[in-house]
Amino acid sequence: MRSRSPRTSAQVAELEPCGQEGHVDCGIRDVLDRVGDRWSVLVIVELANGTRRFRQLQRAIDGISQRMLTLTVRRLERDGLVERTVYPTVPAQVDYRLTAAGASLTHLVRALADWSLEHRDGIARSREDYDARHPGHDIR
Repeated sequence: MRSRSPRTSAQVAELEPCGQEGHVDCGIRDVLDRVGDRWSVLVIVELANGTRRFRQLQRAIDGISQRMLTLTVRRLERDGLVERTVYPTVPAQVDYRLTAAGASLTHLVRALADWSLEHRDGIARSREDYDARHPGHDIR
């Protein structure tokens, strides 16, 4: 069993408990449903590098289908995180860029990416340890 080092207040952010009186969901779930899904984060990462056309986004985001990309950018547009511009050409040319609100997410996404890189080896080891202690489990 691994010993855990004590956490300092600098290591753990103090958060108000959600779901208690006056804190019904804290509004977090609705926002995380959008910006926390895999495709939205990848679209935000790509658009952080500048305006992109639909096909550029699709080529840059490995594994995303045309339908899923369409749904993702529409949802992000609806939430005010992405702006869609249609140019009157034949065929129509459409591009996407982050709004100010969307751009304000980029430092958080960068922090999450940095955290992921810093901790991925430890997480992989923890998964291996767990799998060895719990053979035959179906947790993924």
